Amino acid sequence: MTASAATDTAANDLLAYIDASPTPYHAVRETSRRLLAQGYRALDERESWELKPGDKVFITRGDTSIAAFHLGTAPVERAGFRLVGAHTDSPNLRIKPQPHAGKAGYQQLGVEVYGAPLFSTWMDRDLSLAGRVVTAKDGQLAHHLVDFRRPLLRIPNLAIHLNRGVNNDGLKLNAQEHLVPVLALERSGAVDLRTLLVEELARANVHTVPQDILGYDLCLYDTQPSSRSGAFGEFLHAPRLDNLTSSHAGLSALLALDAPGEATRGVILYDHEECGSVSAQGAASPFLRDLLERITQALSDGRRDAFHRAMRQSFLVSADMAHAVHPNYASMHEPKHQPLLGGGPVIKSNVNQSYATDGESWAWFALCCREVGVTPQNFVTRTDLGCGSTIGPISAGELGIRTVDVGSPMLSMHSIREMAAAADVAAMISVLRNLFAR
Repeated sequence: MTASAATDTAANDLLAYIDASPTPYHAVRETSRRLLAQGYRALDERESWELKPGDKVFITRGDTSIAAFHLGTAPVERAGFRLVGAHTDSPNLRIKPQPHAGKAGYQQLGVEVYGAPLFSTWMDRDLSLAGRVVTAKDGQLAHHLVDFRRPLLRIPNLAIHLNRGVNNDGLKLNAQEHLVPVLALERSGAVDLRTLLVEELARANVHTVPQDILGYDLCLYDTQPSSRSGAFGEFLHAPRLDNLTSSHAGLSALLALDAPGEATRGVILYDHEECGSVSAQGAASPFLRDLLERITQALSDGRRDAFHRAMRQSFLVSADMAHAVHPNYASMHEPKHQPLLGGGPVIKSNVNQSYATDGESWAWFALCCREVGVTPQNFVTRTDLGCGSTIGPISAGELGIRTVDVGSPMLSMHSIREMAAAADVAAMISVLRNLFAR
């Protein structure tokens, strides 16, 4: 396969992965599907595990976080772990428990803001709903994924005639008042969300009644499919590039491995990074530590200090998207640290530990890049601006593991529709695959 063909294949596969993953629930389902197709088997945290060198396994928690491991042939206290961490969630709008609202003849659904989306980008979009529905039958709870896949909601902008200063003063939106999507006209007849959910579930051969829907986790999303643009097709336009791009890269690199190595290789894709990672399945939870301890117990020499020794032999790449320099706002970037779309993976640094990168982990990742002919870029935030953070410092602090923060460059971060470069997809996969193979 030529370099151009490999670039196109990787980029198009990423867009397919994103379109199959409108919510973290669907991202985990799509990730599981790909793992199963490559011979991985699912483990249940409630059960005892029987593991042996060379096994390919994965574990989910909370339906929104997933970890997969290709177990090594050497004891982990000697060979350690090679890990890539990313996250399945993206900023969006989510339906409230008692959602029905309305004004001035419209039926609407109340939403909460998840993470930090760019509000204005959610206006005038063909929005749909997807997520998880929890039903009860015979005293037992059942989980079902739902995706309406069609335009169902819209948050209309206010006409410029009624907001004359908007182009000069900027659009100012109040999350409570101005982000409530329209569902129907009152005169068309009353609409009940649970009834809509029952109808949608029936299309997937799940038959229930509105009163048996006892809970749900529902996200709004843009129905426009992902696409490519530019004179040479070099740009990607898609929702949730932050951070499904990194999830896809880690997963693709792991699945590209033909045979087990001495080290145990794995990916961990967390939920809830966009709201702080503090949850039962977020990066601040014991999810990864629990898994690594259980694998160590199965693949070690049996000594009590095996896990701690394994951590000293291990390395984690925290993969989350990076800020590419914006041609219209180049002054917002630190000089000499202005990553370009298509310029390759970005190593992210912050001396106050918003990123976990230090000189050693920086050098380690740069070496992995050099060995596959990729030149990395560097990013630090301007000294007079605050810096965002990632799962990297959280995981490093929890495990004491060497960690580097990296990401592919992008524009429009936290927009409903973001922008990246096709060339960067294959480049990141290549580097992560080399990290796993070392």
